[in-house]
Formats: sequence, structure tokens, C-alpha cells
Amino acid sequence: MDLSHSQSSNLSLGLQTHRSDDSISFQIDSNRRDRSKSVPSVPLQLMEPTTEEESGNDEGEGGADVEEFRILGHSMCLKRRRDSESSSSSSVSRRCVEQPSLEARRKAVRAWGNQPLCVADPDVFGIMEKEKERQYKGIELIASENFVCQAVMEALGSHLTNKYSEGMPGARYYGGNEYIDEIENLCKDRALLAFGLDSETWGVNVQPYSCTSANFAVYTGLLLPGDRIMGLDTPSGGNTSHGYYTPNGRKVSGASIFFESLPYKVNPQTGLVDYDKLEERALDFRPKILICGGSSYPREWDYVRFRQIADKCGSVLMCDMAQISGLIAAKECVSPFEYCDIVTSTTHKSLRGPRGGIIFYRKGSKPKKRGLLLNQGDGSDKYDFEEKINFAVFPSLQGGPHNNHIAALAIALKQVATPEYKAYMQQVKKNAQALAAALLKKNCRLVTGGTDNHLLLWDLRNLGLTGKSFEKVCEICHITLNKIAIFDDNGMITPGGVRIGTPAMTSRGCLESDFEMMADFLFRAAQIGTLVQRQKTSLKGLQSNKDIVELRTRVENFATQFALPGLDV
Repeated sequence: MDLSHSQSSNLSLGLQTHRSDDSISFQIDSNRRDRSKSVPSVPLQLMEPTTEEESGNDEGEGGADVEEFRILGHSMCLKRRRDSESSSSSSVSRRCVEQPSLEARRKAVRAWGNQPLCVADPDVFGIMEKEKERQYKGIELIASENFVCQAVMEALGSHLTNKYSEGMPGARYYGGNEYIDEIENLCKDRALLAFGLDSETWGVNVQPYSCTSANFAVYTGLLLPGDRIMGLDTPSGGNTSHGYYTPNGRKVSGASIFFESLPYKVNPQTGLVDYDKLEERALDFRPKILICGGSSYPREWDYVRFRQIADKCGSVLMCDMAQISGLIAAKECVSPFEYCDIVTSTTHKSLRGPRGGIIFYRKGSKPKKRGLLLNQGDGSDKYDFEEKINFAVFPSLQGGPHNNHIAALAIALKQVATPEYKAYMQQVKKNAQALAAALLKKNCRLVTGGTDNHLLLWDLRNLGLTGKSFEKVCEICHITLNKIAIFDDNGMITPGGVRIGTPAMTSRGCLESDFEMMADFLFRAAQIGTLVQRQKTSLKGLQSNKDIVELRTRVENFATQFALPGLDV
């Protein structure tokens, strides 16, 4: 570098300087690139921004260091301000716009990321605490609900929710899924073990977000739009995901929007599935998929008869065991796996797992000549469900699976395979039968006269009470259950009943005598509801009704004797 202390005005001489923030760029005119020509040495000054005060002191007081150097033969001067009192104002200004230190930024991230819910969002925290109190002080009799254990809740609220894992184990669309694959494969192994299935003949998909999603994935994988499905009518106790039209023809589920559905029904006198009419309708309709299982059916299913009908129609036989999957795993209900091609379920009802869905499907060779009128294979045909169903789940219908849910499901399925879980399911059935017997002693009318599983249907019409009114009275008294439709003697549908289930309160430790006490609460609520319905009392008036306040107090005193699993109450 050539040093010179000459100071003069800036000249371009074909050299253009551009300053942007703290960077300096140079552009050399093409006419000046010939180094053989003589180029006068003219110093160019590059100055850092200064205040008026500093610019006035630079030369007179020696407030700046001057450094001269050459670039491509041109002499240039760079002036740097000294760290002195005269430049203190500039230093203060510069410090005002400085970024926080690295450690300060890290502390800020930690503070933001580690706030407990009560600090991060007191509004949501407060509502959640009220819901916890409601669960603790109330009697939960909705057949589709249950209380999960602490381990399941820990997995649901874990860091696994951070990971994106589209695709199946070993074939993900994202990296970093080594341990996620381990968890999902473990969950699948435990699912097969829980139901006593051989991995050579059955496969399983644990990614569906719900049983409705699982059912629709089966339809999407195996059917074309407009193909036919057939399931139990929703007013007869079926599920809308099996296809349902309202009496005015409105399609209320995706199953009915994208596929053609025709229901079969229960006998209105007995409340049982009419298998003869089912077969007659199925032979006329010829569904591609015949569905057994429902949301509100208190009796066993005749899977042998379903298999015969499906084979006559050339249908795939699918079971939706969402309500009774826990009982089936504990061998407290007849298993559909021996007879069905596909079995779906929720994971949060009697299974006591997280909210989600699961699909089991047959693999390997089809059996020889299974069926009466239709030869379904000579032993060389293979089931082709696996690829079609997995592709329907992803990428056709869903994105990344919920890894926290899959881990929680793996935990629940491990528990399902234990003797303790079998004892729990046995108690669920005993409690349902005790509740049914207690209500029958009070001359209450139960659909089918009782129950074979975890739920019962109470027909309230002989009390002059609708299911909707009774549900509301019970809710104000801190008892939760749900209204259902009931077929009358003429086959007409009326909202005249409620569905009651025993898994949730059994999870809290209730036994037969406790459910007999709950029967007293329910009958008293029905008496109050009948009177309230006649008087047409407003909802606001119900809250302060003397009889309701008294019953609510009794319910709360009873319910708070039993702990909530996994919660510190």
C-alpha cells in the first residue's frame, strides 16, 4: 500500500464509488482498464458518516486518523473517527440501534418458549380449569367418552407434536424421522397384539385422525365415487359416517355425498337388527362395502350372518367397532376379525386412548371358495387392501400424522394387553348390567330390554319426556349423557330416548353399587324433567329450580368421592 497524506476533493476519473450502509463497491469504467496508460495519482476520500460537530473538529483538532492506499493505481484516503470525547454523541447514537447481544436473544427465546400456560394465556388456562372442575364434580355417562391415564396425557402434550412425518415409516417425505418411525412401528405392533392378530394376515394403519376419517379412507381406497355402501341406519343406532340422508333427502355426511348409501334398520318392536330384511335389501342393492357396527346398539352383532350376506352380494365386509373395541380386545364381546375383511375403530372410547382412528385390513391370500354364491378366490388371489388404504390415508385425505397421538395410542395399547385392562372391561360390563337392572326395577323402558356391552338405551316416551329435555335437565344437574332417536311402534322416528354408557365412571373407580346410586339420580332427573317440560320452564329458570339445585348437590357430593385419572384433583 502506497501511503500519502495528500487531501483533495474526490474525483471520479472513471472510478465510481458507491456506499450502501457499511459496504463499499467500486465500478471501473471500461475505458480506464488499460493499465499501460499513465494514470494520474489522485487521492479519493471515503468518509464514515459524521455529525456536524465531528466534521468541524476532524482537521482542526486531529479528531480523525487518515489512511491512504491505492486501488488499481488510484490513491485513496480513508478517515476513521477516534474513540474520543468529541465522538461520544455518535457512539451513543450507534449504541441505540445496536442489536441485542447473542446471550440476550437466547434468554428471550427461552423466556418466550418456557412460559407455563397460566402465564402465557391466562384466559385459556382459566377456561381449562373450569372444565377440569366440571369433569371432577360431574357424572360422565356419555358412552363415547372416557378418562385417559397420566402417561397418555404426557405423550399428547409432548415434543412429538413438533415433528412433521408425512408418509409411512421408512418412506417419509421429510428427514429426521428415525425415532418417529420407531414409535409408529411399535404402535402398529401393539395394535395387532392387543387384538390377537397375526402380522402375516393382518395389517394396520394408526394414522387416521378419527374413526370417521378412517372409514372415509376405506371408502376412498376401495371405491370409486358413486359406488354403493350399506350400513345401519343412523336413527337405528348407526353412525353418520356409514352414510345417512335426512327424511327430506339432505346428505349429512361425506359418505353419502360421494358414495351412494342405503341403510338397513332395526326391528321397531325389538330394537334388534332385522337380518332377514337386511339380506333382502343387500341382494337388491348390491353394495361394494357392507358395514356392521354402530354408535348406539346395545347387543351383540351376528358376524356369521353378515359374512354370509356379504359373500352372497360380493361385498367387502367392514366392521366399525368404535364403541366396543375395548370389549373386543378384552374378549368380552364377540370378535369381528374372524369374519370381516376390514375393521375400523376410534381409539378414545372403551380403549381409553387418545382421540383418533385406526384401520385393520386383511393381507395375504384370500380363502378358497368362501361364500355361498360367489367364489371369492382359489387360494392364489391376494388381498389388495394395504396399498390402497395406506394411499387413501396419505396423501389422498390427510397430511402429516399426529405423532403425539400415535405415541399416546402406543401407550394405551400396551395397557390394553394387560390383565388389569381385562378386569377393567369386565367391570364396565358388570356396571352396565347393574345400571340396566336398577332402571328396570323402576319400570323404565330400555331398548332391547337390556345390554350385552357397555351402553344402554333408555326409551323415555312412557314418561312423556323427550330425550332433548332430559339431556338438558341432566346437564344442569352435572350428569352428562346424550339424546338419541327411538323407533315407535309404527316405525316412525322420535327423539324420545337417551344413550348411557359406563366406561368413563368405571375409569374413575365406580362399581355396581355406585351405578345403582346413579340410577336413582337419573330417575329423579326424569321426574324433574317431566314436571319442567309440562311447565315449560325456561333454561334460566332451571338453574335456580329447587329440585334441580338439590339433585345437583347430591350429584357433586357423590362424584367428588372419585378421583380423575391423571389429574391432581
